[in-house]
Amino acid sequence: MSITDYVVDILLILVIFRAVRPHPLTLRAALLPLILLAVAGIIYLRPVTLRGNDLALILILAAVGIVLGVISGLADRIWRDEHQQLISRAVAVSVIAWIIGMGFRFWFAYYAYHGGGPAVARFSVQHDLSGANIWTTALVLMAFGQVLARLAVLQIRRVRAASELTVAAQVPAPRLASQAADRAPALVPALVRAHEDLHARRHERIAARRAGRRERRAARDFG
Repeated sequence: MSITDYVVDILLILVIFRAVRPHPLTLRAALLPLILLAVAGIIYLRPVTLRGNDLALILILAAVGIVLGVISGLADRIWRDEHQQLISRAVAVSVIAWIIGMGFRFWFAYYAYHGGGPAVARFSVQHDLSGANIWTTALVLMAFGQVLARLAVLQIRRVRAASELTVAAQVPAPRLASQAADRAPALVPALVRAHEDLHARRHERIAARRAGRRERRAARDFG
């Protein structure tokens, strides 16, 4: 492995830790992973001739990468701050799913270049795989699947959250106006009845006090 291999693989692992800190969920947040992915593609992807089970290996590793990317993207916590801006934060599940995929790629490359080459070669022969080139292609496409799946899930969640906010801002206004218009005709009679009841109870109390005074006056006169 060259220094470039180490740098690219380690950066692809560490990029998830940028997302652990709360940050605005925008299209710009996807730039760094996409740049690293493009660099990896330029360095490692070369034309290959498929034979045997080469395509199966590529599809399996790419599918694993996609699944891990989807899990990582779905696990992220998304909320709105006081300015109604979407904020995202990678949680433990997001980080673990990411490291499993990217860490496996790094471990496999390190293993293959540091004593594991003969074992990888035997496995390739036993399972009808072309060799080192197809492993490189499959592992890079696994990274592509993981990065693109995570970014796609996050952007879909961003668009849905934005549309939900728009709907929430638009729907209540006419609904409140309609409810107010419906309640207005019934509100006036209710206020009138309440006013009349208040006056009736007031007159009853005044009449009761007057009757009480008359009774006490009559009692004194009788005595």
